[in-house]
Amino acid sequence: MGPERSPAEGAQLCESLATQKRQGKEKKKPPKCPAMSSGCSWTKRLLGFEGTDLSTWHHFVHLLNRPTDPAGLGVFRFLFGMLMALDIPQERGLSYLDHKYLDGLQVCRFPLFNFLEPLPLDWMYLVYMVMLLGALGIMLGCFYRTSCLLFLVPYWYVFFLDKTTWNNHSYLYGLFGFQLLFMNANRYWSVDGLRNPQKRNAHVPQWNYTVLRMQVFIVYFIAGIKKLDADWVEGYSMGNLARHWLFSPFRLVLSEEMTSLLVVHGGGLMLDLTAGFLLFLDTTRPFALIFVTYFHCMNSQLFSIGMFSYTMLATSPLFCYPDWPRRLIARVPTFLRGLLPLSEPPQPSSDCVYGEAGQQRPGKGTRRLGLRQHLGAIFTVLYVMEQFFLPYSHFITQGYNNWTNGLYGYSWDMMVHSRSHQHVKITYRDGLTGELGYLNPGVFTQSRRWKDHADMLKQYATCLSHLLQNYNISEPEIYFDIWVSINDRFQQRLFDPHEDIVRAEWSPFRKTPWLKPLLVDLSPWRTKLQEIEDSLDNQTEVVFIADFPGLHLENFVSEDLGNTSLQLLKGEVTVEIVNAQKNHTLREGDRIQLPPGEYHKVFTVSQEPSCYMYIYVNTTEAALEQNFTRLQELREKVQNGTETEPLPPELQPILDGSLANVTQADPVVEAFLRRQRLKEELQKRRSASLVERFHRFMSKKYFIFRRSLLMTWISLRNLAWGRPSLEQLAQEVAYANMQFGEDSSSNKGDTLHKEPERSDL
Repeated sequence: MGPERSPAEGAQLCESLATQKRQGKEKKKPPKCPAMSSGCSWTKRLLGFEGTDLSTWHHFVHLLNRPTDPAGLGVFRFLFGMLMALDIPQERGLSYLDHKYLDGLQVCRFPLFNFLEPLPLDWMYLVYMVMLLGALGIMLGCFYRTSCLLFLVPYWYVFFLDKTTWNNHSYLYGLFGFQLLFMNANRYWSVDGLRNPQKRNAHVPQWNYTVLRMQVFIVYFIAGIKKLDADWVEGYSMGNLARHWLFSPFRLVLSEEMTSLLVVHGGGLMLDLTAGFLLFLDTTRPFALIFVTYFHCMNSQLFSIGMFSYTMLATSPLFCYPDWPRRLIARVPTFLRGLLPLSEPPQPSSDCVYGEAGQQRPGKGTRRLGLRQHLGAIFTVLYVMEQFFLPYSHFITQGYNNWTNGLYGYSWDMMVHSRSHQHVKITYRDGLTGELGYLNPGVFTQSRRWKDHADMLKQYATCLSHLLQNYNISEPEIYFDIWVSINDRFQQRLFDPHEDIVRAEWSPFRKTPWLKPLLVDLSPWRTKLQEIEDSLDNQTEVVFIADFPGLHLENFVSEDLGNTSLQLLKGEVTVEIVNAQKNHTLREGDRIQLPPGEYHKVFTVSQEPSCYMYIYVNTTEAALEQNFTRLQELREKVQNGTETEPLPPELQPILDGSLANVTQADPVVEAFLRRQRLKEELQKRRSASLVERFHRFMSKKYFIFRRSLLMTWISLRNLAWGRPSLEQLAQEVAYANMQFGEDSSSNKGDTLHKEPERSDL
């Protein structure tokens, strides 16, 4: 709960408070508890309350309801509401809502509960508008409880509507909104305070701060506990992050490998484990604030996590003395204070308890505990216990466990696991005719996360079975062959490829029987795999495969891969070249050359899992790279005058960068020019000044918010007065899609303009 020894809370801590006159008003000094004082216990000096405050339920309720300055809570409410208002058009998706929920769109969705469905598009815009108004109401403290509900109900509806967008910080936003619903966060810097003098600048119960502080503590501490995973400690979770420019200062004294191990993984682990504790204590809080601020500022540049970094920055002052905004405002020149929140001490509140375990209420006697105070204490205890329990509740919801436990989003296992997918095959079989066919991975979806979760795969298969009937496929059976590598391990199967997922059993409370186990016994191979990769040249690629006994991998070698071989590392396999109808048995250390442009099958015939690797060179890409190098050298020779022979007409474009005067362009020259333009654009962005980067950033944000508002207005107009003609509607949407500025052409590839994924079979 932290120390709460602010001027507003008054006295009787350990020493009597001295009074003094300042600026014509009588103010109190912050109560102190000297380290050598015999009247102060260590709990009082360290935590801000006596051990006896926890001795009985009565004393505990007094402690949680003692009067506390509302200033710090009010500032957090304002910042949280503002950040959520900025988040809704961006990460919540208001700016591209029509791409996701377009009426009549044939797409498979992944709600938490199968009965949840999106509303028609115009109504979805209304839902988002209500959520946005709620966030603005929270920010302003205007009709506060109603605003919290207006934000919360649409937020959790949208959240439960799509599991593929779940992450830890989106879950955290919903928790903060839920907590604020029960708090008196509108007692400071709020419109409600202007409307109601009793709410203006009034004390809030201590538990309002306690719940928020414990929530932030849990986020840090549980995230640290989850990072004690061997993969994180050994540096496999975020192996490539140390290459980012933000870690350049560390790479001056450390190698990239040691920067990843010590700074990225070691530093992240120590910060998460200790940040919550350090923020609680007065002596360590200044250092903790510096480190968590640096940490979250780095994260804002490293990851695309929306408002999360800024939201966590907004929570840090909650650990300071609650009156910190007043003391800050007191330092502002007098002529500016009229524009800022109040700096006067808060007034008493009927929600707080003054007296025995708290403080003396000015001019009045003590007040007995009421039902409201007991409910506040019960809510605090139950909520904190539930938050400690949920990250470890996976033994209940076993159906959501895969190689990692639970649905990613509420366990605070942030960045612990990284995945790569090498091979995904979807096979369907007509249940009546037996006809086989294949689907493009991700067909009829707008997300890729279904590949990693059994519950989503079940929903996807069920959806596909309904959609395939529109293509004259009766009683379809659907099989998935998904190969995944987690934290630099071998690529291996995640699910049983022989299981018809449409009819497969799945329950949220039972283990998924068709989930293949992670081959953790092969984890020590990662060191050897890294050595093999490091020994290869820049043009040679390698893929490491592990497979289960009795299963086989069917693969196709592209014609571009002119030099592909398969080498066995462990176990025993039989390689079948399909066209040649020849079988080759490989044992440990054996190697076989694979013909390009043909299918082959690799059968694991040993009693233990087999491990092998594909080594290949993209000969087409290598040849193209050589041509690019020759064209670049030729261009430089012409420009510096060392090349005296005139260029043939088909090569003239490499000088002026234009194909306008060429009747039939060479494909290699076209590819070279495209590459040069991309390089120039990248170089231009890297060398841009701060003013140019800020302008580009603001132009992008302006487009997002402009489109959000215009599309919302169109939908609300449709609901109120009906839809206009298709021509007018198309013109209005085209106007909303207009972009202004020099980057408009390069933004055409952004997600806002991405065409819906084709649903071809």
